[in-house]
Amino acid sequence: MVAIITVFHKYSGNKSKLKKAELKHLINNEMSHFIMKIEENDTLDRLFADLDQNGDLEIDFQEFISLIAMVTSACHDIIPL
Repeated sequence: MVAIITVFHKYSGNKSKLKKAELKHLINNEMSHFIMKIEENDTLDRLFADLDQNGDLEIDFQEFISLIAMVTSACHDIIPL
């Protein structure tokens, strides 16, 4: 839990929200073992639109947790135990 919070604040800074470029850097730097690196703007635009539930053009912590939940669920389905 602490790691997730720490990573979010590493990229969001004091404002506690991620802009599109910050989300891209976070995914490419911290989640590349689980999600392919985002190279295409269309991919980033679609992901950002899906996560930005309140339409403020920023990803807050609750919206970020939706991404973590999606990735965790996908990993659960493919990682053998």
